[in-house]
Amino acid sequence: MPELIIADASCLIVLTKIGQLDLLRQLYGTATTTPTVAAEYGLPLPAWIKQEAATDAARQLLLALLVDAGEASAIALALERPGCTLILDDYKARKTAEKLAVQLTGTFGVLLRAKRQGLVPAVKPLLDQIRQTNFRFSSALEMEILKQAGE
Repeated sequence: MPELIIADASCLIVLTKIGQLDLLRQLYGTATTTPTVAAEYGLPLPAWIKQEAATDAARQLLLALLVDAGEASAIALALERPGCTLILDDYKARKTAEKLAVQLTGTFGVLLRAKRQGLVPAVKPLLDQIRQTNFRFSSALEMEILKQAGE
C-alpha cells in the first residue's frame, strides 16, 4: 500500500517556487491536501494531488486556535488518517502535531529523501534556491540538512 502523504501549503509553495513540485509525485505517487491548504497555495493543483477535508470540524476549529487555518486542517486530516505522514514546516504547527503523535516530515525531509532515492544529485543547490524565496530557515538547520545529505 503506498504511503499516504498530506502536504501543507508551505511545502507546495516552496517546491513550486524552486521548480521541484513534481518531486512529491516522484517520491510518493500521489499527495493529499485539504481544500483550505489548496486555497492558501493559490494555484491549480496537479491531478496527482488530491483534496480531502477533515470530517471533524470541531477538532479543526480547536486546532485553528493554535496554528493557522491551513495547518489546522492538515493536522486534523492527519489525525483521521492513521499511518499517514504530514509534510509540515512551521515550528509551532510541528510541535502541535508532535504532541498529537502525528508522523511528520518537512520540505527539507522531502529533499533529503529525493537525494537518497537519486532524484536530485545534491540538496545544497536547492537550499540556495529556497534561500532566494521568503522561506526562512537558520544556518544551523542548513548545516544539519547538508550533514544528513552528506554534502
